[in-house]
Amino acid sequence: MQYQEFLDHIYQRYSGNVKLELSRMEGLLQDMGSPQHTLKGFHVAGTNGKGSVCASLEALSIAHGMKTGLNTSPHLINYTERFRINGQEISIQAIMDEFHALEASFEKWDASFFEITTAIAFSLFNKAALDIAVMEVGLGGRLDATNLFTPDVGVITTIGLDHIKTLGGTVELIATEKAGIIKAGLPLVLGDIEESPLKIILDAAAAQGASSYVYGQSWGVKVRKDSTAGIEFNYSFGGYRIERLKTNLMGEHQALNLGAAITAFILYCQKYHLPIEEDKIRAGISKINWAGRMQVLSRKPLIIVDGAHNVHGVKALMRTLERVFPGQKLIFVLSILADKDYSEMIHLFCGKAGQIFVAQNKSDRAATAEAQLKAVAKYQVSAKACDSVAAALQEAIQTSDEHSVIVAGGSLYTVGEVISAFNANA
Repeated sequence: MQYQEFLDHIYQRYSGNVKLELSRMEGLLQDMGSPQHTLKGFHVAGTNGKGSVCASLEALSIAHGMKTGLNTSPHLINYTERFRINGQEISIQAIMDEFHALEASFEKWDASFFEITTAIAFSLFNKAALDIAVMEVGLGGRLDATNLFTPDVGVITTIGLDHIKTLGGTVELIATEKAGIIKAGLPLVLGDIEESPLKIILDAAAAQGASSYVYGQSWGVKVRKDSTAGIEFNYSFGGYRIERLKTNLMGEHQALNLGAAITAFILYCQKYHLPIEEDKIRAGISKINWAGRMQVLSRKPLIIVDGAHNVHGVKALMRTLERVFPGQKLIFVLSILADKDYSEMIHLFCGKAGQIFVAQNKSDRAATAEAQLKAVAKYQVSAKACDSVAAALQEAIQTSDEHSVIVAGGSLYTVGEVISAFNANA
């Protein structure tokens, strides 16, 4: 079975089996010998930023000489992006071999696509004899397939309105679902979360006897510089003070993500009485491998892709763009999913836009180009609908000059298509 044939098979056979409950996953993992119980490390949830925290934890762990597995979702271009060991993607052949070895169990338990992906990660990570596993929650937390993993440290990054049909229409309901990852007696690192959902999470942590480390109370960051080269920031937690940390990630929100990761990593090291070395923290933070998050694809013209895919994420993106490009109107390439609040997202984009090119990405959840164009029409911004994301990128490049800045995004699906189109023409 070849790569595309394999992907088509697992998408078509299993993608319709989604059911938010854990009994199937419990049965499946029990039949597999419960490989998740051999793992230790980090479990990361949150509306936005959890992928960046996971990539940062991976980089910190590798810099300290630990054999590290990373499981994230979704992928931008290749399915193999979801599985990394020591920063390198696991081969598709190894993934397919694991799938075929477990296929009978997947059929027995009528597993979903995400349950299969998570089970493969647990199995491959178990066989790799890792020092640390970094697991990203797929959706919510309480009923997510990854929640059968018991980490050493949990992280909840942010709480915002997203996936409201599944998780609920208020930040309080969403916080309750995210708080489901809290494990009895284990430390929990919390990002910049507003008061009402924060209280829900803190109450849940207290009920579980879990110590909470809250941004702005237990730990903090202060951005010193923010540019297309990345950010420089100061970090503090307890007796730790690390100044002028530098990373290739852009945006104040990324400093918060990095701060959460460093805090979680320090707590892990304290638990196992491991040395915490500032030079290795600096080295790890400087080498984070995380595509599609304020990623610079080109300098002439300047093309940036970002995976902000909900209102909360777009607000953070727009703050960064205004700080890095103050007062400048930018060219946007957008394709947003129909089940997001794309009208409000487009409103935010239009505040910084000189021109917008919209398209319908390849997701079956994508909003049509016409619907997005209609949303842009409410504002005095030049806009055009294009036949594809690749065509929209090409139009944007043709419109640009040496001073232009092109920002592409609106969805992680869009980011993947933009990166693929750019690489195809590079």
